[in-house]
Amino acid sequence: MSTVIKAKGLSKAYGKSKVLDGVDFNIEAGRIVGLIGPNGAGKTTALRCLLGLSSCDGELNVLGLDPRKQRTELLKQVCFIADTAILPQWLKVSQAIEFLEGVHPNFNVDKAREFLTKTNIEQHKKVSQLSKGMITQLHLALVMAIDVKVLVLDEPTLGLDILYRKQFYTTLLNDYFDEERTIIITTHQVEEVEGLLTDLLFIKNGRLILEAEMENIESQFVELEVRGESVEQARSLGPISERSVLGGSAFIFENGDQESLSELGKVRTPSIVDLFVAKMQA
Repeated sequence: MSTVIKAKGLSKAYGKSKVLDGVDFNIEAGRIVGLIGPNGAGKTTALRCLLGLSSCDGELNVLGLDPRKQRTELLKQVCFIADTAILPQWLKVSQAIEFLEGVHPNFNVDKAREFLTKTNIEQHKKVSQLSKGMITQLHLALVMAIDVKVLVLDEPTLGLDILYRKQFYTTLLNDYFDEERTIIITTHQVEEVEGLLTDLLFIKNGRLILEAEMENIESQFVELEVRGESVEQARSLGPISERSVLGGSAFIFENGDQESLSELGKVRTPSIVDLFVAKMQA
């Protein structure tokens, strides 16, 4: 695999407030990466830096380019969907397709129209006549018709009902993603993307606190559910988190001895949601 994004010492401050504080990470081609963090953690700022939409300090290379100096060239190879993405209300769907055909060299008109046939969106309709879910579907259809190497999604399904959210990610995975493309997703609905992700990046207060491949989570973290006298014994082993469950407690350990922990109770791999909460509170 080739590295498509390299960040070292990525930093951004507004006055004395540090939004990004020396962030390092690498992202390989053909990966689906979840950039997860609470509000104000620096997720969107990091994405804006990667896209050349915000200035920053540190070393940054995206597809062999420096976004701060080569933004125009970079945006030919990268697409972006944000939660605040807005199309003009007066614009017709057909006009949006025609516009992209005229401005983006890698836009495939036939592919965009093919994607739209799988929705209830009619090309003569104006954006003002579409629901929020349909507008998101339109954005996705337009983006998937552009042949790029990196797709960045910043809370792409925010405000959508569960059916539209499910359909969005199913379409993304089945009709767009391949081993040559890389997708970066930020979302608060972590449980909905858990099955899609190949890699995790947890960010807190502008600092990266976890960088891991999903396939390594099982060996790196273990959740232990215990009851009775075993609770105090488990607590003494230094878990990174503890929460109450019916009749006992659940602990998450990092690099814990799973064989020894299994003697105290039931062990399993923690969900990404529970791991996220544990790392944020640690």
